[in-house]
Amino acid sequence: MATREPQQTDPHIQTHDPRTGEPLVTASPAATIIVFRDCPDGGAPELLMVERSSHMVFAGGAVVFPGGRVDADDHAIAASVDHGLDPDEAAARVAAIRETVEETGLGIGFAAPPEREALAQARAALHGGTPFSELCREAGWALDLAALTPFARWRPPFNERRVFDTRFYLARCDEHDHIVEVDATENHHLFWATAAEALTMADEGKVKLIFPTRRNMERLAQFGCHAEAVDHAARFPVRMIMPFIEERDGQPFLCIPEDMGYPVTSEPMGSAMRG
Repeated sequence: MATREPQQTDPHIQTHDPRTGEPLVTASPAATIIVFRDCPDGGAPELLMVERSSHMVFAGGAVVFPGGRVDADDHAIAASVDHGLDPDEAAARVAAIRETVEETGLGIGFAAPPEREALAQARAALHGGTPFSELCREAGWALDLAALTPFARWRPPFNERRVFDTRFYLARCDEHDHIVEVDATENHHLFWATAAEALTMADEGKVKLIFPTRRNMERLAQFGCHAEAVDHAARFPVRMIMPFIEERDGQPFLCIPEDMGYPVTSEPMGSAMRG
């Protein structure tokens, strides 16, 4: 399912920072995977989360899903794979797979599961600057981009120090893939939690959730398994989500459109963490 590019006819797609009136800067493409670990006893699925180091410019100290910036090598890999996707969509999926390896050691989106030792070696090489394309070629790894289900796409309406156009994907963690370890560079903690648990932790002040992550968590809390999330995503084709400011009873709220599958679509600006 290809991602629909944002259209200027969408009333919520903005071209200027609502605070300053200045034209929006170009956002850097990024991608992230929401990794599901279904509960065998029928309980709510757990999601893989990483807590970013406090010194990071973007979302420092916040809990997010594994992911990061799309780079030129991701585009090169995407161009070599027969996928039938838009080139930017394909490159984003490659980036999401690569970043998940880098940040967690988890092999999601491979045509055949990599051996753990080989994946650990590749992860270390990625941290050392070796291109992902070179590692895949040497190991004989092929990527399965269809293993990632498009779920959302977010772009902030503000000119911040770091502005990302981020695509979110759903993927399921197989039984043999459950060993994960934080990278201890951009992130300092990694854990599994249900969406409801993550929201409770945020409400209790134990973790920080930026506005897009909180809205996604509320949406994810509706699902009892990965398959339910995939079915839901199919009913809401991905469109660009660009939050907007709306005055309500004299108070500014940060809002998103009502028709994109989210149960909660606004939060007072004073409490919204924007990253």
